[in-house]
Amino acid sequence: MSNTWMLVSAAAGVVAWWVAKRLFISHPLDKIRGPARERWIQGIPCPFSLDEANTYPSLAGNRAQVWHPTEGVKFMQAITKEYGGVVRLNGILGARELLVSDPLALQSISTNTSVWHLPSEVLATNSVLLGEGLPGTTGEAHRKHRKELSPVFSKSHIHGLVPVFYSVARKLRDALQIVVHANPRDIDLLPWAARVALELVGQGGLGYSFDKFADDKPDEYALAVKNLLPQLFRNPVARALAPFFPLPVRRFLAYNIPSRKLQELVSIVRVMDERSKKLLSSRKATLLEETTETVGLGKDLVTLLLRSNMRGEAENAIPDSQLLGHINALVFGAVDTTTSAFSRLFYLLALNPDMQDRIREESRLTCEQSGTEELDFKVLTNMTYTDAFIREVLRLHAPVPALLRCAIKDTILSLKDPIIGRDGQVIHEVLVPAGTTVFASLLIPNTSTQIWGEDALEFKPDRWLSPFLDTVVNSSVPGVYSHLMTFWGGASSWGMYRHENFCDKWLTDWFRFQFALLEIKIVILLLLSSFRFSLADRKIAWRSSGLQFPSVEETGSLALPLKVETL
Repeated sequence: MSNTWMLVSAAAGVVAWWVAKRLFISHPLDKIRGPARERWIQGIPCPFSLDEANTYPSLAGNRAQVWHPTEGVKFMQAITKEYGGVVRLNGILGARELLVSDPLALQSISTNTSVWHLPSEVLATNSVLLGEGLPGTTGEAHRKHRKELSPVFSKSHIHGLVPVFYSVARKLRDALQIVVHANPRDIDLLPWAARVALELVGQGGLGYSFDKFADDKPDEYALAVKNLLPQLFRNPVARALAPFFPLPVRRFLAYNIPSRKLQELVSIVRVMDERSKKLLSSRKATLLEETTETVGLGKDLVTLLLRSNMRGEAENAIPDSQLLGHINALVFGAVDTTTSAFSRLFYLLALNPDMQDRIREESRLTCEQSGTEELDFKVLTNMTYTDAFIREVLRLHAPVPALLRCAIKDTILSLKDPIIGRDGQVIHEVLVPAGTTVFASLLIPNTSTQIWGEDALEFKPDRWLSPFLDTVVNSSVPGVYSHLMTFWGGASSWGMYRHENFCDKWLTDWFRFQFALLEIKIVILLLLSSFRFSLADRKIAWRSSGLQFPSVEETGSLALPLKVETL
């Protein structure tokens, strides 16, 4: 036998052993209860399987169920109701994974950054898609990038963005008035939500205008950003294999493998990369020429970082490759989630006309008292019912149902609410081996009846106008505001960077929350002053590919058709 065949046989043996070990050999997490694996050979007994159903398992495990576009959220809710706040899942090639919704366990995952990192598959994918910025790094490099991005979410910066957000919201309002004219009209609001989300982060975070709202069609970049995440989840094999190759090889394979789905993803990345380079070049030219620039009022991230580079020493300057990564990180991290939130807000406004009228009346009275429709930050934060409505939307319908984290060393998760193991014993803490991937739920704690009461699944904005229940106050939920997990929480939150001072980290992420709340509130108030929203004839179904988006139930196509009429 030749040396080549010997090497191939040895490699095949190693792979076979690795797969068999994951599929059939016991594991510390096997004592945790969870759903059966998906089957790839139905009904044929497997004598080596430890799974309850005792049949040959699917190599994808339960991931297809968790990420299912229409049933994934229901699946996570159902297994949590059956098994408790920690549920064992079967991952790719038999890997043991966990779905965690227990508040105390989530607190540990979100604060203990020495143990919990982004999984290698996420880091590898992000480095190819987004470059050298925040989403593709971990550890010290991740903290450094968070610190560089933090000026966008400072208190003074957010307060100064009120005029910027009003300017963008007026452009959207004027564009919709042209489309609607004088007669009620069915409009797909999803692309409009994506366009305004992109323009808000463009002007508020990057000092760049992506969209003049001159017509009713979004540009190529807006479409690319909107389609990035759904297209990414259509390439699970590429995501799973990415960590096994160095970055240059990943990029080479991504650009050359003849897969239609993969090449559609590559096309999206090319569009984003070209526009990011154009944006950076434009900002550099503006600063060098010292011209007057009104987009974003000069308070954006790119301008701040470029000015810092110009003032500082050359060895401390941030290279263009990292600046491009920061641009992609800010756009990717803000546009999709804000688009999802806007879509759900528009839908619930149409579904609840009485609440829509109540917000409109609060806005009218506040503007009359202030003598202007452009309210300042303090007045906006005191609009109690509008604030309550938005918070209730973000509580009940978190745009991102769950985040992925991976334990880089053995650790123990203590539980607020004990679970029952497969052997019937009560479990108060879970030993999590290094390398375990966890689905950290954001949605389930937000809708827990144990925390929010028996009406937790009802949409009731008025709950925010009364004192919190004791179960909410004492829940241990580590969210950045009002016990919500919607914006994650703790030390690993996107906006936090000063590891030695938890208060500073928490406050930084608090301002990220305020950034999102402020832009949403301004857009909603301006639109409700001119339009009334109601349900159209086509029924809406909500789909999730890591992020929740509306679709037309009949066709499955992503869209939010609503009836819009001028007041």
